Amino acid sequence: MAALNELSLNSLVARLRDGATTSTAIVEDCLARVTAREPVVGAWQYLDPDGARAQAARRDDEAPNSRLHGIPIGLKDIIDTADMPTAYGSPIYADHRPKEDAICVQRLRAAGTVILGKTVTTEFASRYPGKTSNPHNAAFTPGGSSSGSAAAVADKMVPLAFGTQTSGSVIRPAAYCGIIGFKPSYDWTDFTGIKHLASSFDTLGYYVRSLDDLPIVHDILGAQQLPGAEDDDETRPSFALCRTPAWSKAEPAAQALLEDVAQRLSAAGAAVRDFDLPPPFARVYDSHTTVMQFEGARHLAREATEHWDMMSADAQSLVEKGRAHTEEKAAQARHTLDGYRKEFARLLGDDVVITLSAPGEAPKGLDFTGDPEFNRFWTSLYVPCLHLPVDTGPQGLPLGVTLAARIGHEARVVSAGRWAAGKLGLPLFG
Repeated sequence: MAALNELSLNSLVARLRDGATTSTAIVEDCLARVTAREPVVGAWQYLDPDGARAQAARRDDEAPNSRLHGIPIGLKDIIDTADMPTAYGSPIYADHRPKEDAICVQRLRAAGTVILGKTVTTEFASRYPGKTSNPHNAAFTPGGSSSGSAAAVADKMVPLAFGTQTSGSVIRPAAYCGIIGFKPSYDWTDFTGIKHLASSFDTLGYYVRSLDDLPIVHDILGAQQLPGAEDDDETRPSFALCRTPAWSKAEPAAQALLEDVAQRLSAAGAAVRDFDLPPPFARVYDSHTTVMQFEGARHLAREATEHWDMMSADAQSLVEKGRAHTEEKAAQARHTLDGYRKEFARLLGDDVVITLSAPGEAPKGLDFTGDPEFNRFWTSLYVPCLHLPVDTGPQGLPLGVTLAARIGHEARVVSAGRWAAGKLGLPLFG
């Protein structure tokens, strides 16, 4: 029989509902996994085993008020928690204890979750990496910036963990760690209490191991309901195969995987069209860079002024580049992106984009978290993105694809993802 930590969120919810297990039992199995694997994976910035046990005991004595009641979770360490340190991946904040929880944490606590701890983030959710390694092979990166959250779910330390995305910080770690990652549309839930890097893009996302888990999570934090198993039908989605302007940066194995997935979905009865965006869309990348650097410099202004020597060279470079941009240049870049969002919605219609989640398998080494070129395009457009792990590449590490749709069409993305996973025979249910 599988240990409780190995089960999906959906399966744990069912066992708790039926009285087949307790929150305490689930937390103990998760903590046992952390004890066994944390020296290798390094997913956690802060862990409070006794606090987690106390939370679980309270949950077992309470009447459930949501499907997440009693479920252990991980929070990226840029999300404020009043009862745990929040270091933002920086030595500047090594002893920082926020005065109150982020809004999303307040909602998760109210739903009855058990917060196991804070997961490792890159410095300020930017480029400089933390200690986390890839659970599939510790010599490779787990991706960033939500490194610890993705690794913790992939290594079955928790069934659910939260991250954020400003460029590719939810979807790329999901791709490298081989789990489901979901970045909803920009501004889908309240971001208050989460450290900003670039407020024009920063988006909360999360990691799970089953597509059946997504509606359970979204029901707590989002206004839109997502489809689950009870909503499945044989309606065939229409897919738009988009290689993006970054196609030449993809590794051959990744390119072959995307083409194969598109062919298999077409053979299963889906309409699949090539979706080549007009050449001007390549400007999305430069506009994203301008806004991210400009806003990054301003969100890190106090740190740069008071603690410059405690910032990494990567963070210092971001601030210096951002300071070089004028308000007028940043405003023009934002205006440009707004125009592309409207044009993208017109061109895509009701189809679901299928594209790459990363250039290929996770890079070797822990000093580089990977290229976000296949993510920041979609982050800039504000669209919902769902990563599906599909296969492995030449090095035996995960490869997968991203599904995306128009802003606000999370349900369409998830429904298409469920259909695609079923037709591809992916073990992503239960």
